[in-house]
Amino acid sequence: MKIVVIGNGMVGYKFCEKIIAKQGVNIELVVFGEEVRPAYDRVHLSEFFSGKSAEDLTLAPGAWYIENNIILHTGDPVKKIDRQNKVIESHKGTIESYDYLVLATGSSAFTPSIPGMEKDGVFVYRTIEDLEMITDFAKKASTGAVIGGGLLGLEAAKALLDLGITDTHVIEFAPRLMPRQIDEAASSVLTSQLKELGLTVHTSKQTSEITGNGCIDGLKFADQSHLKTDILIISAGIIPRDELAKNSGLNTGQRGGIVVNDFMQTNDDCIYAIGECALYNSMIYGLVAPGYEMAEVAATHITGGDRKFQGFDMSTKLKLIGVDVASFGAPFAAEHECKTVVFNDNSKGVYKRINISPDGKYLLGGILIGDASAYNMLLQTCKNNIILPANAEDLLFGSRSSENKTAGVESLPNDALICSCEGITKEDICNAVTSGCESVDAIKKCTKAGTGCGGCAPMLKDLMLYTMKQQGKYIRTTICEHFDYSRQELYDLIKLKELTSFNEVIDTIGHGDGCEICKPVVSSIIASLWNEMILTKGNDTAQDSNDRYLANIQKGGTYSVVPRIPGGEITPDKLIVIGQVAKKYNLYTKITGGQRIDLFGAHVSDLPLIWEELIEAGFESGHAYGKALRTVKSCVGSTWCRFGLQDSVSFAIQVEERYRGLRAPHKIKSAVSGCIRECAEAQSKDFGIIATEKGWNLYVCGNGGSKPQHALLLATDIDSETCIKYIDRFLMFYIKTADPLTRTATWLNKMDGGIDYLRNVVVNDSLGIAEQMEREMQQLVDNYQCEWKEVVDNPHLRKRFSHFVNAPEEKDPTVTFDSLRDQKKAAQW
Repeated sequence: MKIVVIGNGMVGYKFCEKIIAKQGVNIELVVFGEEVRPAYDRVHLSEFFSGKSAEDLTLAPGAWYIENNIILHTGDPVKKIDRQNKVIESHKGTIESYDYLVLATGSSAFTPSIPGMEKDGVFVYRTIEDLEMITDFAKKASTGAVIGGGLLGLEAAKALLDLGITDTHVIEFAPRLMPRQIDEAASSVLTSQLKELGLTVHTSKQTSEITGNGCIDGLKFADQSHLKTDILIISAGIIPRDELAKNSGLNTGQRGGIVVNDFMQTNDDCIYAIGECALYNSMIYGLVAPGYEMAEVAATHITGGDRKFQGFDMSTKLKLIGVDVASFGAPFAAEHECKTVVFNDNSKGVYKRINISPDGKYLLGGILIGDASAYNMLLQTCKNNIILPANAEDLLFGSRSSENKTAGVESLPNDALICSCEGITKEDICNAVTSGCESVDAIKKCTKAGTGCGGCAPMLKDLMLYTMKQQGKYIRTTICEHFDYSRQELYDLIKLKELTSFNEVIDTIGHGDGCEICKPVVSSIIASLWNEMILTKGNDTAQDSNDRYLANIQKGGTYSVVPRIPGGEITPDKLIVIGQVAKKYNLYTKITGGQRIDLFGAHVSDLPLIWEELIEAGFESGHAYGKALRTVKSCVGSTWCRFGLQDSVSFAIQVEERYRGLRAPHKIKSAVSGCIRECAEAQSKDFGIIATEKGWNLYVCGNGGSKPQHALLLATDIDSETCIKYIDRFLMFYIKTADPLTRTATWLNKMDGGIDYLRNVVVNDSLGIAEQMEREMQQLVDNYQCEWKEVVDNPHLRKRFSHFVNAPEEKDPTVTFDSLRDQKKAAQW
């Protein structure tokens, strides 16, 4: 049979892929595309601004079409369909007959009727050509605006930021951003996050005119306000491309779209419509996953199958300008239809809402902002009607007891749809693993799962490990292709062979040159073992970017300086020094949640000078930049508080000074509370200490981050010496056995036996390694040195903080600076 496909976007390409995969069918395929290039990935279109080329985004090269006997006409849209004679005619005059015709004409950008749309500097955000024109025009723009606060609108806003237009505005007609995906509270959190990233958000705004003489210079709004802008992107929705179908007598909807049945057929049995041009049950599906399913349904029906399209779940998870945004199921279920669990942390920009059936048994839907790590499992729980645990909040924060663990991938039915883009089920993935696909890349090549939006990739790995364990196979998790070892194995080998630099490690037990995954891991292990200066012995280039300059890089390229303030106790003289340094170097100051003072806005070349003044006043590095001990927070304890049972301040200082500089798989936080009123919030820390009448209670593996988790009680009523001993053992056991970038809470959650096993190791010494771990910790404590001081005192290390090797030590007093768009610009050289 001969099939003509009109449209060579993602869905048109997917139809070709699906139809040629059908066995025993002899097909002649002819494809017409309006754009001059073959199909490309629109889902990741914004990556064009971060360095990807048009070739990188191409779904398949021209050779793929030739290899599969597909005739491809690019830059040649079809202008006429003769249904009676089953013939089409293209813009260039090409005439093709067909047995079946597939319309995959997609959609175009909706452009509202606003006076001034024809002006230079007004663009839509739809094709690579649009992006090329935006890139070229943005070179002469300093202020940008986007009309539309939906998914594509925020992508367009990110594009302007990537192009260096830091003064970017988002204008949304509705009262909130993303009104179809998230509720008002979620929108408020998202708006706050976007503002922190430099975007200005305007909601409930109706644009009445685009101003300017030939070229845009601003926007007028219905409320008579005005916004100056040099470039405007319209991203206010889509319009189905149905004009060709309408002109040929096919049925279309009142608001656009080609009407189709369950098989994607139009009112002409030989013509199908798929993707954003198709109107199914009065709905246009604007995501790629339902378009791919439509392609499969049409290909199956044309080749004699009976697969039907039955609507599609519009759940989605995206990362918009670095912020996780997800919604699934019924996110807006009414209060009388469900019970709702909400977590809202404005300080961290995290919002989570789940809607539960009135009987508490089933998950109906939800919204996630800022942290969408639980999305895949929540979606599967919702779609597959999995019975919920007794405490529904466990879905968001993890189970708090071994008896009440939420089920993982093993609880999903075999027909659970894991990859909605490609229609791949749990059974498909498990079968692939059973057949020998024992890596995520192998699963992707075999099943195509994870090759669309990529959101299902974490679940692919979970299913792979689950299936391999079911087969009785030993699972070895290597850190990357340069080392055939897990982190634990690397730790033991580096210790055994006494390797002290990354180069020694890669030469002795690795291969190749290393990568961005293994270099920080190995450097962390070396630091945890020997506690030497991290910038020596060639380790500097292997460190994380923050470690390389012993400071956290901030937005705009400046750094923050956080001196250590053990226990939060500080003298008036030291406070004065911090104020003087901040004033001298024009630094923004903020008191952190860990009882320290953060100094923002330092330039690399100023860092040693700032450290020098702080060290002279008695400060040292607070290691805010490293995977190390951050703070030991304290309340005022028995010294001042009438409820205090023990001297929490003195003990907090003792603990912090013992473990300062300790490197680990992830950052570590601690606190000491003087009584059970818990003013230092010790139970939300990696290890926390709470005073009792008889001594101290020690809690471990808490986490107050994006996945809050209470610490669990390890030991009760212990004296200070025993408490330190148990902390030594706990931290060394964590350092030895945790995976890279794993917080203590996650480490414990994955540990067989949980807190009971950990207590046996730490308190009861069930492994017989307690004394060894105490010795190893004491060695690290003895080797401690302030990294800031090492740089200040070492001319060789200090040179790395100069922009140029011949930069003068003293600044030229004749150079002055003017402020331009919040950045400093030299006014005189």
